[in-house]
Amino acid sequence: MNILIINGPNLNLLGKREKSVYGENSFESYLDFLRNRYTGHQLIYFQSNIEGELINTLHQYGFGDVDGIILNAGAYTHTSIAISDAIRAINVPVVEVHISNIHARESYRHISMIASACKGSIIGFGLESYRLAIESFIDSKE
Repeated sequence: MNILIINGPNLNLLGKREKSVYGENSFESYLDFLRNRYTGHQLIYFQSNIEGELINTLHQYGFGDVDGIILNAGAYTHTSIAISDAIRAINVPVVEVHISNIHARESYRHISMIASACKGSIIGFGLESYRLAIESFIDSKE
């Protein structure tokens, strides 16, 4: 199974920013853990702070090049109709993930503009949210 993981703005700073919210680990170190755990699957990773690059990557992979997409759109989750439209335009399922529980944070983070376009959402389990999303794709293929 081929799974694309897309991280949006500021997620390149994991392990450096707001450690009380996002933890001590960089995403790259967690990605190594995931790749070692899921050796029978290809995990492709893309990160950008630029909304259009996230959309272009959804378009690039969203027509069968991968079996599933895990998307942490960061703050664009709460603002981007364009990302929601891109998810609706492709035919590969997308699972929305968030490291923190967005519903336990500032009120402007409680609304996801992308959730209704996604297969599902995994929120608040730290970096394990990504592992749970991978498991959801694997379980759906069995």
